[in-house]
Amino acid sequence: MSPGTADWPTARLCAFIAELDFEQIPPRVVHFAKGLMIDWLGSALAGKGARQVEIIDSFTRMMGPADGPSTIIPTRRRTSPYFAAMVNAAASHVVEQDDVHNGSVFHPAAVIFPAVLAVAEAEGKTGREMLTACIAGYEVGIRVGEFLGRSHYEIFHTTGTAGTVAAAAAVGKLLGLDASGLNHALGSAGTQAAGFWEFLRDAADSKQLHTARAASNGLFAAYLARDGFKGAAQILEGKKGMAAGMSSDADPTRLIDGLGSRWTTEETSFKWHASCRHTHPAADALQSLMRREGLGPDDIADVVAHVHQGAIDVLGAVDIPQTIHQAKFSMGTVLGLIAVHGVADLDAFERYALADERVARLHSKVHMEIDAEVDGLYPKQWIGKVSVTTVGGRKLTARVDEPKGDPSNTLAKQELEAKAIRLAEFRGGATADEMRACISQIWCLDQLGRAADLLAKL
Repeated sequence: MSPGTADWPTARLCAFIAELDFEQIPPRVVHFAKGLMIDWLGSALAGKGARQVEIIDSFTRMMGPADGPSTIIPTRRRTSPYFAAMVNAAASHVVEQDDVHNGSVFHPAAVIFPAVLAVAEAEGKTGREMLTACIAGYEVGIRVGEFLGRSHYEIFHTTGTAGTVAAAAAVGKLLGLDASGLNHALGSAGTQAAGFWEFLRDAADSKQLHTARAASNGLFAAYLARDGFKGAAQILEGKKGMAAGMSSDADPTRLIDGLGSRWTTEETSFKWHASCRHTHPAADALQSLMRREGLGPDDIADVVAHVHQGAIDVLGAVDIPQTIHQAKFSMGTVLGLIAVHGVADLDAFERYALADERVARLHSKVHMEIDAEVDGLYPKQWIGKVSVTTVGGRKLTARVDEPKGDPSNTLAKQELEAKAIRLAEFRGGATADEMRACISQIWCLDQLGRAADLLAKL
């Protein structure tokens, strides 16, 4: 049976994406996607000069064309779509401020926008076409992450695995592939999908490699499919597919959950703190408690962060952080920054995460405990709970049901734009005026005849 007429979950997902038209997407979802793009562009610019990104960029300079139709955002160098997607995706995932979808535990922006923008520039696509493709990528990637389940995330970095499939779906949509072509693209993407959490144990650079390869491999798979290259039709749910090798609790019904009525794009969270999302609920709860009780860092004798198992699986790999990036995966460091400096933003990590003895002392007072309620609701809901014992022996607690940035506690337009400008200025990726001009272009992206024009002011 041809994938274009078949009825297995992957084929139905591909048929939905093939038939998706911009006018079918609710205006609120389009608007939300524009906000996600603004947020992503700030993160990509904030990756300028990062050692990991520089190494990957050096590789592309050696291997790729010296010029081309697509922009490497932090440096404005031009190259092929493939290598632009690779570098931009790496840059997007450095400062830990890119978006996340709770239920799939997946960072969509870092892999979808770099691939789609690079191809949109090369293929002369419109803003509407670009937005439709990006939303298609979110709808596929999030559902793939949910399908793979909690067991997958114990070992695999979902942004590297589901992200490869998401990028293929998004680029395939932008290239105009039909349902059969998209199914082949997903097949070739899924067989390349990878990404292990082991890198956290020794501060390796793999996290940026995961996004770089997910975006470029997804793009690669879509272009192959356009030229007739065949991929496995059931790479996701097949007996020898991704779920078989990467999950023990995969649920194929999640691949088609609410297609056309549930828009997972608008379920995506913005990250407020510049750290791993697993630290955010506890950080918000501690911040709330300290403000409520008027506590200072010297008043704290002990902090318990009541967490879900996924937080322990990821954050438990980091004991004493050796790098700033590793510090972003340390519950002790993040809560130490909140307690001592009141924030865990980019500047706080750069200045204090490794150098401030007060943060280190607070770090030693923090430990995580599994909490049945928190774990039971995860990953659909990320509850923050902390228990604090003061030096005077008081026992205090606080909880946050919706961390800042979650859909029901999302960023206001002004907060979103201010965050993007801070990110752009962080390492000189763009000036505030340049970023404001880009923000204006993105808010009216559906009116642009050339998607590439959104970068014209950089």
